Amino acid sequence: MFLTITTTGTPERPATDLGYLLHKHPGKAQAFSTSYGTAHVLYPEAEAQRCTAALLLEVDAVALVRRGKGKGRGGAPDAALAQYVNDRPYAASSLLAVALSGVFSSAMRGVCNARPELPGQARPLRVEVPVLPARGGPDLVRKLFEPLGWTVAVEPVPLDTEFPEWGDSRYVSLVLESDTLTLAEALRHLYVLLPVLDDAKHYWVAPDEVDKLLRAGEGWLPGHPEQRLITSRYLSRRWSLTRQATERLELVRLAEADDSEVEEIDNAVGAETEAEEKPTPLAVQRREAIVTALRRSKAARVLDLGCGQGQLVQTLLKDPAFTEIVGVDVSMRALTIASRRLKLDRMGERQASRVQLFQGSLAYTDVRLKGYDAAVLSEVVEHLDLPRLPALEYAVFGSARPRTVLVTTPNVEYNVRWESLPAGHVRHGDHRFEWTRAQFRAWAETVAERHGYGVAFEPVGPDDPEVGPPTQMAVFTQTDPKEAKAA
Repeated sequence: MFLTITTTGTPERPATDLGYLLHKHPGKAQAFSTSYGTAHVLYPEAEAQRCTAALLLEVDAVALVRRGKGKGRGGAPDAALAQYVNDRPYAASSLLAVALSGVFSSAMRGVCNARPELPGQARPLRVEVPVLPARGGPDLVRKLFEPLGWTVAVEPVPLDTEFPEWGDSRYVSLVLESDTLTLAEALRHLYVLLPVLDDAKHYWVAPDEVDKLLRAGEGWLPGHPEQRLITSRYLSRRWSLTRQATERLELVRLAEADDSEVEEIDNAVGAETEAEEKPTPLAVQRREAIVTALRRSKAARVLDLGCGQGQLVQTLLKDPAFTEIVGVDVSMRALTIASRRLKLDRMGERQASRVQLFQGSLAYTDVRLKGYDAAVLSEVVEHLDLPRLPALEYAVFGSARPRTVLVTTPNVEYNVRWESLPAGHVRHGDHRFEWTRAQFRAWAETVAERHGYGVAFEPVGPDDPEVGPPTQMAVFTQTDPKEAKAA
């Protein structure tokens, strides 16, 4: 991926001052190691009238995979290939933003010990980014950069120049020009807005990202008309961090309007405040949604099919409304861990009479599964190869036929909100597939019609207006009890 910064000058203020500002000599080509490859800085031209510095980031695709190991690598062939074949080495993204901050850190801070008068001087600047992912298109690019004093020239990159009828890709070619900004301001704009436009980060967004955003956004972000969008995307839509950043930016805006310090404005609460409540993990939200649906169905005898390490079984045991709970899994190791989690060997007689764990495969009918009020398939179907799904459907809906069946599965559309998950990858290495909302609905409605069930759909987790919830749940209910009895 590639970015150039060009300035022009006069004999009194030569353009080669850019070398002082960037702390990189125009006569040298330099290389810097990064976590994901090598950053090269070179000067294609360096004259008093015009000087251009280029940052070339050479991404090591194998290093990108290795350093991201364990963060949702896919088991399907297409997902496995996407680990190595993707746009990260070629399109400006958070990788380039991190390289900017590492290679030009002093320039971003506005520090130049050799020529301390230079950082504060505005100068003619031209920034070119040949390929930039832009979720939101050229219009969003203009909305982000024009309020900051840039003249924006942005052109969509066609999917294939040989086939114009295919239309444009999600990438743009960007040229920014300004003669009212300092170099430090320009670099800070790029550091924040490149990953905002890409809307995907290659690393986990931790709480310290709020401080990074506020440092880079000092002087321009509090008053930006797209502040909310910038904050949300930069922080990977982590609601607690976005709220924290928004509150601090509002304090900055109020302090500037009142010509006072932030500390003077933010004096309503003492230093000792209650710690911020941590967001509820998605796995907990999923179990809560399942328990709520089971209570609503008035189920007493419940099957947890694919129970894994017994987290849901443990939750159900806490509610006396569930008089019999059976956990089934094909993995003996998982059942052993579940037994330890539940402390079955030390459980009281009355409590122990409510729970069973046994090994079984959902690809085969099993008489032990018949006669229950409800069955739960929580994050199970996506672990099966698609050709084996009909066998599971019959074993559960055709043979066991509980009155209620709950199925939860990841919503693949939401994956763009997981910044630790590279594009094209599924959430877990053993997932054979992940469905969109439309695909899940089509599958569930077909199963319901085939086996005499009605089906309703519920979101689990925050329901994003663009991509839906992180988990989708189908609630199947028998529509013909006589047919169920005959079966």
